[in-house]
Amino acid sequence: MDLRLPGRPWLRSRRPRRTLAAAAAVVVLAGAGTWTAVASDDAPPVRRADRVMTTGDGVRIDTSFFTAGPDGRRPAVLLGHGFGGSKEDVREQAEDLARDGYAVLTWSARGFGGSTGKIGLNDPEGEVADVSRLIDWLAGRPEVRLDKAGDPRVGIAGNSYGGAIALLGAGHDDRVDAIAPAITYFDLADALFPGGVFKKLWAGAFVTSGGGCARFEPALCAMYERVAESGVPDDRARALLEARSPSAVADRIDVPTLLMQGQTDSLFPLGQADAAARAIRANGAPVDVDWLAGGHDGGDPETDRLHGRVRAWFDRYLKGDKNADTGPAFRVTRTGGVDSTDGRAQLRGASADAYPGLHSGERSVKLTGREQRFANPAGANPPAVSALPGIGGSGGLSQLSSLGVGVSLDFPGQHARFDSAPVARDLRVTGSPTVTVRVRSTSDDAVLFAKVYDVGPDGRQQVLPSQLVTPVRVEGARAGKDVRLTLPAVDHEVRKGHRLRLVLASTDLGYASPAAPATYSVALRSDLTVPTAPGVTTAAAPLPAWVVWLPVAGAVIALALLLTGRRRTTAPAPAPDLADVPLRITGLSKRYARSTDRYAVRDLSFRVEKGQVLGLLGPNGAGKTTTLRMLMGLIKPDDGEIRVFGHAVRPGAPVLSRVGAFVEGAGFLPHLSGRENLELYWAATGRPPEDAHLDEALEIAGLGDALARAVRTYSQGMRQRLAIAQAMLGLPDLLILDEPTNGLDPPQIREMREVMIRYAASGRTVIVSSHLLAEVEQSCTHLVVMDRGRLVQAGPVQEIIGSGDTLLVGTVTPVEEPVAEKVAALPGIASAVRTDEGLLVRLDADGTAPRLIAELVRLEVPVTSVGPHRRLEDAFLTLIGGSA
Repeated sequence: MDLRLPGRPWLRSRRPRRTLAAAAAVVVLAGAGTWTAVASDDAPPVRRADRVMTTGDGVRIDTSFFTAGPDGRRPAVLLGHGFGGSKEDVREQAEDLARDGYAVLTWSARGFGGSTGKIGLNDPEGEVADVSRLIDWLAGRPEVRLDKAGDPRVGIAGNSYGGAIALLGAGHDDRVDAIAPAITYFDLADALFPGGVFKKLWAGAFVTSGGGCARFEPALCAMYERVAESGVPDDRARALLEARSPSAVADRIDVPTLLMQGQTDSLFPLGQADAAARAIRANGAPVDVDWLAGGHDGGDPETDRLHGRVRAWFDRYLKGDKNADTGPAFRVTRTGGVDSTDGRAQLRGASADAYPGLHSGERSVKLTGREQRFANPAGANPPAVSALPGIGGSGGLSQLSSLGVGVSLDFPGQHARFDSAPVARDLRVTGSPTVTVRVRSTSDDAVLFAKVYDVGPDGRQQVLPSQLVTPVRVEGARAGKDVRLTLPAVDHEVRKGHRLRLVLASTDLGYASPAAPATYSVALRSDLTVPTAPGVTTAAAPLPAWVVWLPVAGAVIALALLLTGRRRTTAPAPAPDLADVPLRITGLSKRYARSTDRYAVRDLSFRVEKGQVLGLLGPNGAGKTTTLRMLMGLIKPDDGEIRVFGHAVRPGAPVLSRVGAFVEGAGFLPHLSGRENLELYWAATGRPPEDAHLDEALEIAGLGDALARAVRTYSQGMRQRLAIAQAMLGLPDLLILDEPTNGLDPPQIREMREVMIRYAASGRTVIVSSHLLAEVEQSCTHLVVMDRGRLVQAGPVQEIIGSGDTLLVGTVTPVEEPVAEKVAALPGIASAVRTDEGLLVRLDADGTAPRLIAELVRLEVPVTSVGPHRRLEDAFLTLIGGSA
């Protein structure tokens, strides 16, 4: 029975299911699976079953199946993960969807997580065929609603690599009913070879994060090595990637599609989503487009908002809920300055009733400038800088450009530039500007990188919106050629009095340029055409009720200040008595979002002194990461206070310059040396080079001659130490390390321990969060143990270890059984057992070590030592009651 909503133009009769040669392989589920339940205070528990699927070619696919609530059939959702990740990356979203009434299946793609096989970049005969196998399995589950036998009601969602598999799954398997891909590609060849230019840094990042070239299908590995060596993508390389792209099956993707694409994304820019939207809409399917603030280069990923929109999309098109609010046909998140209360970028949504595309409401902006000559330097070095793959996260360069901070670099003599007059009024650019130029070269081919800057009134401050460039290879340039350039799609406001500047550079750090020197000439052939998308409007924020009372409240406050003589301050005054104290936390609390009584951290207080290596311990969910994020000024506490060297911590507080942090695996540019990566990182901070103390940080990290080698040659341990050295740049007085030994082998862990000890020995302070208790015991001087957001115990390591009730009494000679019995009968002793070392004595509630020693002397037991008989692990489990 077909349960789809009637009367919708996108509905089509069921065509015979397309099959793939590989899809005919036998599917076997290994074992019955392992079921677990995920508890929640205010929602039904989620049931999870882990299973392994074995394909006909011997590949094992690791899966997890999530359901919640009462028995019965429900729509299903497949959730794909990003490249280099695994099914665990989407677990939280899977549990949320399960609680909302979906049967959710997650899996690790070939070559990732617990799955075997070679990475095929979503090969139709590999990863895409696996999706059809997963749908086959869902069709046989009693929890899953069927449209007909063998045909489950199913949607697919995912980010990046998982987003592409959603598009490809819909194109290859007619049983897919709705999709919600995010920050992904439509044409992988166009994404990695834009304009015929090799995107070398991102391609290298793909290979590195995949575990090396040998982890990929042989054809892909050979293609990468061939193009990386030549620097020029050939027709075979393009054909190989196009066959693995959703664009290859564009005419078959005809299901409701929610496209969410990142504005801060030099890997898969907005043009990829635009091509997908146009193709799918041409097939008659509903398509909504959402441009989010984040992307592969950083920015705000808007995770909660997008998950909510995906849920509503599936509610409408899988559950058939006509009242589900799926949002506007087009939405773009706009960044407008910084929130003074928490230092975060202010985000506001703008929307339209129809997707405007990339060329709506075009205006002509006149540029001036004569024909200009510039050089492509030998070896394409030094390169201009725009985006820096690997230096992303919330502080990525694209985030900075959205806030009006320019960090791009063009070298004199290696670019041409053409300026507009100051704009007469604010100009909102939404889409892709275009311009035609005349290009000539002393070589047969020319490679140019086109970009449009927003230049301030003083002419010095210039911002490259989203740090994006358009590369283009101009063939036959020796004779001269007119080239129409489509600039990157952006959403950016140019303020009144600012200029637009078109720059064409001969090099860019992220791309491969010709190594042979050449001279280029560029002249204008048209004005710059700028899209304004007039149908897109930013909703006015409603005035809160307090605005009405603001004048009265202001008068009352002014009167109170006049009468009491009090002065308001924006931040608590420094505490002179804490000027030498690296950290003091008092009454710190942080509630879960949208909760008034559930806490991630509650009433936490402790103090850290100079020279300490403090271990922050606790089971999962103890609140460690939340505490560290508050300490670094990334989130605001609901209650309590954090002081670093006497100064209250607020987002952007100057005292945070004395804090260095390593909280996630740092990204490095693989072709640069370790030293060059650190120098580039420090330059991006804008601080003077002499303040970096680079040599001191490197000496502590102990990388030696490896600093001169390319980072791609580094082992995991060396990369980890380089990341620690990056955190130590500037020699911060307080160094925070979150799981610094992840992925390291025992010798590398020992080296990391020595790095931390050396750093603290210089009079500074280290806070380390780690799950390796034996390592913490050896490297830390003090501990803070947390459980369920609260402090359990704090103090020196030996004091916490020694606070147990079991003591090991060492003796010169073995203890005879009658003597052991006498010790066991003493007051305050619960038991005494002979061991090879002497006696293992357990004290009862009244027993103490000093009293035991006195009694042992009286009994003439030849005591050589008395100490705690437990490791940190024993103490830890005792303190948290085994909840780890």
